[in-house]
Amino acid sequence: MNQPIKILLITIWMFFNHHKLFAQIPTPQQRQLIDKVIASVDDEPLFRSELEAQYAHYQQQVGVGKGPTRCEILENMIINKIMLANAVKKGIHIKEKEIAHYFDYQMENILKDLGSEARLEQYLKQVVGKSLQVFKEELRKSIKDQLTIERIRNTIVGDITISPTEAKTFFNQLSPNDIPFYPASVEVYHLVIYPPIEQQERAATLAKLETLKTRIQAGEEFGILAKQYSEDIGTATHGGELGFWRIGELDPVYEKAALALKPGEISAPVETKFGLHLIQLIGRQKSKYNTRHILLKPIPSEPNLQEAIKKLNELRIRISENQLGFEKAAINYSEDMDTARKEGLLTGNNEGIRMPVDQLSPDLFFIIDKMTPGTISEPITFTTSTGKQAARIVYLKNKIASHQANLGQDHEKIQQMALTAKKQKALDEWIELVKEKAVIELDPEFKSCKVKK
Repeated sequence: MNQPIKILLITIWMFFNHHKLFAQIPTPQQRQLIDKVIASVDDEPLFRSELEAQYAHYQQQVGVGKGPTRCEILENMIINKIMLANAVKKGIHIKEKEIAHYFDYQMENILKDLGSEARLEQYLKQVVGKSLQVFKEELRKSIKDQLTIERIRNTIVGDITISPTEAKTFFNQLSPNDIPFYPASVEVYHLVIYPPIEQQERAATLAKLETLKTRIQAGEEFGILAKQYSEDIGTATHGGELGFWRIGELDPVYEKAALALKPGEISAPVETKFGLHLIQLIGRQKSKYNTRHILLKPIPSEPNLQEAIKKLNELRIRISENQLGFEKAAINYSEDMDTARKEGLLTGNNEGIRMPVDQLSPDLFFIIDKMTPGTISEPITFTTSTGKQAARIVYLKNKIASHQANLGQDHEKIQQMALTAKKQKALDEWIELVKEKAVIELDPEFKSCKVKK
């Protein structure tokens, strides 16, 4: 999701993600006193309450006195008004389907925290003196405005490119204080094999789940048994409850089994990539549903684990003797499909081919820490993010120490920095041009704000 959409409707964040801010939010009576027009752009009003909501958000985010000033926030509000007006002139139109997509996303996130529209309606009435219908209308308008602003920004800077020469010039002109410092990073690959689960072990796990289902049907509480037996630690403490998820977000096999149930019904054992589940549907609302589950994970036998290690050793020898490249081996033999298609490359949440060292899992960090670039580890057993037991070999292709950015090591990142700066300059120049043509009026309290050069 792009940045403007991420910061949609700051008051949502304040109201529903940080309930401690409720004490700081003005009552309806107080809002009547402070909610006045503080500026206008071509006769379009800007209200003080909107300014104060954004100011409170930044103070909470970065600390008192560290965020943008009220004048800076007001200037941004004015710029947004100007951009929206120019979008109308350019004939930019946001489709209702696109607005509906982001509206549903925002509402589902809110209701995931609050639990129901009834609770949301109660909060709105008590905190801001606003009906649910008015809130939804304002949310839709905010989404439409942000999408429109993003669209017109793209019309201004979307086609801008930058050459390697421009990037080099940009970097050479940076002051020492503006040159970024990058943490240590690695270019690392792995090849994974999942030891097969013996049928006997799988059957024993299935039998255990069937026994738990019988106990629940006999009167025991699903949630209590989930706390005792489920191997999904994240949900076990909540009685196995996952909370509401949109259709299409969870494992397809799990979802199909859950949606085939009526509220309160319990599934037969269901197998997914995470293990074996017993699922109970708690409730369903349009395009989302809430379930609880008990997860058990069959474990591979020791002989099967050793067989996986043996296969990895054989591949490691072939790679070390240059009979096979690691990347090609990962594509052909790794059973981790997510990384196999990328030649085994591990990137974590990072873009590009390097992964910051602080994003490595602890077990992988200690392996990498003892390796030198160009080497391959011995086979190592580990637990995947889905809780499976597996084995892998790790190839450390490159290790970059923490350093101040330079053209040799960080050309791609510098290129992106230069492109971002070039686009921002073009946008700033466009904004100043249209600001000069706009009729901007300020309340006397804000006359000192320099909204025009």
